[in-house]
Amino acid sequence: MLGPIGVPWRPRILLVTVATTLVALVVLAGGIAAGSAGLSIPDVLAALAGAGDQATSFIVGELRLPRAAAGAAVGACLGLAGALTQTFSRNPLATPDILGVTSGAAAGAVAAIVLGGGGYSVGASLLGFGIPVVATVGGLAAAALVYGLAWRGGVDSYRIILIGIGLTASLGGLTSYLLVRAQLTQAGAASQWLVGSLSGISWTSVWPMLVVLGLAIPVLVSQSSGLALSPLGDEFSTSLGLALQRHRLIVIATAVLLTSAAVAAAGPIEFVAFVAPQLAQRLAGTARPPLVASAVSGAALVLAADVLARILLPGEIPVGIITAVIGAPYLIWLLIQRKDVR
Repeated sequence: MLGPIGVPWRPRILLVTVATTLVALVVLAGGIAAGSAGLSIPDVLAALAGAGDQATSFIVGELRLPRAAAGAAVGACLGLAGALTQTFSRNPLATPDILGVTSGAAAGAVAAIVLGGGGYSVGASLLGFGIPVVATVGGLAAAALVYGLAWRGGVDSYRIILIGIGLTASLGGLTSYLLVRAQLTQAGAASQWLVGSLSGISWTSVWPMLVVLGLAIPVLVSQSSGLALSPLGDEFSTSLGLALQRHRLIVIATAVLLTSAAVAAAGPIEFVAFVAPQLAQRLAGTARPPLVASAVSGAALVLAADVLARILLPGEIPVGIITAVIGAPYLIWLLIQRKDVR
């Protein structure tokens, strides 16, 4: 450790990070190749290198690469956010969803769609703001409300989780009410967004996620020693000089921004923030989810789910359905393993 910076790179963590990165890259190339045009992975690599023919380069660069990049960015944001919340709470079930971020973003987006005219594009708006902006504001507002209600001279990890569950249920009720009151076209557009999809996504939605990821890296490096101390308990961490409440505020704010950016781009893609950190932790054999491996695992998970949604099932279905099908059984298994839930 060097001051507040402590990054214990063990060989197994490095190996798992490199391996999951390679898997993510292979799945990304396979996702770009998959489709009606019948491209091969060598065709994709040639087009990305600028050596493909004009038609292939257009398909790869303009049609499929933005979707693949968005899937990777969404997965990385959610995987990293999940690793942060599970680390500070010392609970594998704690995800940004529990903090109300996803439900707040969903309520904001549905309100924009229903009250703002029923549009689903980025340009559709409520009071002049686009749906991604409204969704981001909704997620941030929900997280701020949870944090404020949980504050009692400090924030306890279990208290913030319980309050987050309650607020998530309330916001879910609000979203359902808006859907019931909406017109048919508005309800259809809102339902499409609520499932979580990469369909029709463009570079306009990718860049904000990349910016948030870039800003999160130096922040998390500065908090790395605090994240290493978090699993040891509040009293022990404080006795070692960690400014616990300040550390938690920074970690929560970073997780909220990462989640809000992902949800604003693709909608609430379920279970990625839950499964990816746990997968990375078990592969690495660590006491807490490794951050970089969690982000890469999230990217690989979303990319793989998107490929499955496009090639293995009749007709394209939203990627959020695939991640829910994958994540729900894992959640049940984790609940059965009582020793892992503490």
